[in-house]
Amino acid sequence: MNRVVLFSIGFILIGCMASVTEMAQGFDRPAGQPHASRSEVIAVHGMAATSQPLATQIALDILKAGGSAVDAAIAANAALGLMEPTGCGIGGDLFAIVWDAEAGELTGLNASGRSPQSLTLQHFRDLGLERIPYLGPLAVSVPGAVDGWFELHDRYGRLPMSEILAPAIAYAENGFPVSELIASQWQEGIGSRKKFPGVEEIYMPGGAAPKTGDVFKNPGLANSYRLIAEGGRDVFYKGEIAKKIESYRILHRRARWFPDSNRPGGAHVGVGYAVVDQLSRL
Repeated sequence: MNRVVLFSIGFILIGCMASVTEMAQGFDRPAGQPHASRSEVIAVHGMAATSQPLATQIALDILKAGGSAVDAAIAANAALGLMEPTGCGIGGDLFAIVWDAEAGELTGLNASGRSPQSLTLQHFRDLGLERIPYLGPLAVSVPGAVDGWFELHDRYGRLPMSEILAPAIAYAENGFPVSELIASQWQEGIGSRKKFPGVEEIYMPGGAAPKTGDVFKNPGLANSYRLIAEGGRDVFYKGEIAKKIESYRILHRRARWFPDSNRPGGAHVGVGYAVVDQLSRL
């Protein structure tokens, strides 16, 4: 009898421990798959998914305002350039796969950039470098993100770019609370990047990277977004923003679609014309 009682108690304790572990992991589900940490998201009229809830909400608001899926994607991407600077920004590239339900067509956009036109092998040798640095402006390819925005918008956009970028501009000016995972990555990566010009001034307000819940603002990025909304891609690659990026040249290549309806006989992959710089990151 004593053995049975002891065994039963042990079984109950083990079961409780397993339940507590699952609850700690967020797997305390009364329905559905027990290994899933989140419920399914089901919608009728539209859906958006990003790594930051505020960016997702911006995308949904754009859809509700009559914008296309591409409008929503651009708005969310701009928001992530502010809210997740650890992985997004107009100093980077853009790739898109778009399904056009009306045309029954699947297309892809490659808006990635090449190495800078004037960044030669000899330049690295003159600097005493044997390889391209992992960090800093010498490691950055031509940023095609902004060009990609306008390529997508020209083909699939409905709302004006000023309305699409307005939510990100507002958050950049007024601030937003930094989320937990992004704050952790921000603090982890800032140490190796703070030696570059502008990083401490922009991304370490008060001398330290933001913590979870801290309200972060980036008025400089808000100004850049506003200029882009008003002046289009040219203000980024040829205008005021480009002129502020010293020591870099404009590459006159446009992002290209594939399959390219203007090029019979198959796909063509192109690159965006742009100026090299991290912009809001450096």
